[in-house]
Amino acid sequence: MEKMSHVVKKRKLDKSRQERLYFDSYTDVTIHEDMIADYVRTNTYRTAIMRNSELIRGKVVLDVGAGTGVLSIFCAQAGAKKVYAVEACSIAEEAVRIVRHNNLQDRVEVIRGTVETVDLPEPVEVIVSEWMGYALLHESMLNSVVYARDKWLKPGGLILPSKAELYIAPVCDPVVEDRLHFWYTVKEQYGVDMSCMSDFARRCIMNSDITVNFVSIEDVLSHPARFAELDLYTVTAEELRSVKGQFRCESFGSSAASGLCVYFTVTFSCPDKPLVLSTSPFKAETHWKQAVLYFDAPVRVVQDTAVAGEVSMYPSEDSARHVCIRVDYTIGEQKGQTKTFSIPDWSGEAQS
Repeated sequence: MEKMSHVVKKRKLDKSRQERLYFDSYTDVTIHEDMIADYVRTNTYRTAIMRNSELIRGKVVLDVGAGTGVLSIFCAQAGAKKVYAVEACSIAEEAVRIVRHNNLQDRVEVIRGTVETVDLPEPVEVIVSEWMGYALLHESMLNSVVYARDKWLKPGGLILPSKAELYIAPVCDPVVEDRLHFWYTVKEQYGVDMSCMSDFARRCIMNSDITVNFVSIEDVLSHPARFAELDLYTVTAEELRSVKGQFRCESFGSSAASGLCVYFTVTFSCPDKPLVLSTSPFKAETHWKQAVLYFDAPVRVVQDTAVAGEVSMYPSEDSARHVCIRVDYTIGEQKGQTKTFSIPDWSGEAQS
């Protein structure tokens, strides 16, 4: 597994610099290409908007963090009277071009700025937003959606999506197993015994980084457990400061558990039946992949070994947009352990 690391000392960034770095990351075409190309993501939003066309037709819509404006255009195609596409970074200029290119400039208005600072001409009846980040809450815009809901959404208005759920399961990572075993093979290849490197390798690989990667179905060791649910109609900014829950998983069989996999789903309420966008390893791949939290060392589990504990997700002290995940867990009869994880500094924020 490719991991991103840094050796320079980080210092806490002031909030304005944090925000600038966050929005600057959306000025390149690659991230928008990845999101639009994610068929599960984009088509699920399109389907949910079209299925809600009776509730959108003739209504005023707010798209929070509109990006290229694709969701705003979907809403206009579903019959919205007016769509306010609010986008803070310079991709808003491209969104204006895309809206004009689709001859929707009379109904879709792109507004450059954050939803916390812009002034809309009127309240809205629908809020749509693709706000989710890695492990749901890393660099997510959920706080902005909550702010927009409280300030601009009319009573009884529609929010798409309206619910988010977080899941966890123990996993085996065969790549990690191979990398740890590698140091035992060096002697046979080159005549030098380097097995003593295995502990160093384990500390480097099984560290406290949240590793974002695809998890194979066959590497999931139990049924996933849901540990948190967020209702977007009622959740508050204060509640988002600590999202936590209990979990208990029982292993399918004998394996080496490398760590825990965290993923999320979001649900769109629709007139016929709810529509779910899932980032589960059991479903089609998305650009969110899954978040892997490694134990300090692989742990052997057998049939029905219980992996249980509590997960807490909260903003990092270094950046409010970065998530930390603390897991208090026990595996079988082992003594309980605690480990706190964070996304490695991969966005140029480290300072000497």
